Amino acid sequence: MISSNDLRPGTTIVLDGSVWRVIEFLHVKPGKGSAFVRTKIKNVETGNTIEKTFRAGETVPQAVIEKREMQHTYRDGEDLVFMDMESFEESRLRTEEIGDRVKYLMEGMAVTVLSWTDTNSKPPKIKVLDVELPNSIVVKVTKTDPGLKGDTATGGTKPATLETGAEVMVPLFITEGETIKVDTRTDTYLGRA
Repeated sequence: MISSNDLRPGTTIVLDGSVWRVIEFLHVKPGKGSAFVRTKIKNVETGNTIEKTFRAGETVPQAVIEKREMQHTYRDGEDLVFMDMESFEESRLRTEEIGDRVKYLMEGMAVTVLSWTDTNSKPPKIKVLDVELPNSIVVKVTKTDPGLKGDTATGGTKPATLETGAEVMVPLFITEGETIKVDTRTDTYLGRA
């Protein structure tokens, strides 16, 4: 349990069986009445953001998030198999649990898996909240329109399909077979590798 007075940006709490991360907080002491804490919180699983007010000193269950370094080893149908880098145990995650970023996942890639143990359920369940990929990756372009003579670095962009299946916009001078660096958070081309 954590006091509402101790809520800070980044703190994770449990409300209605879900994990919420505090984005903003404001401790308010009005001239009349009791103090309160106004927060903006984001649901870690769904991404929904709400504003919630707590009485000053009210206790809220804190969510303990476990971070584990894992390596993506292979794909088995809709399941993705990851190996824990410390215990060498394998875990399976569904593609829905990872979400849209699955398009950048390559075999052998090291990722950070964030999980939370829901102690209110019987038996306690471990829920995967997020899979953090590296901020940038180096991948090969497998399909793109050919570049034309005279295309410059300051010119336009064209779509390119990467070896992972993702599609990003690249400058006109990029050709098939080149390796490029891509930002996985914003789906943007960063440069040649």
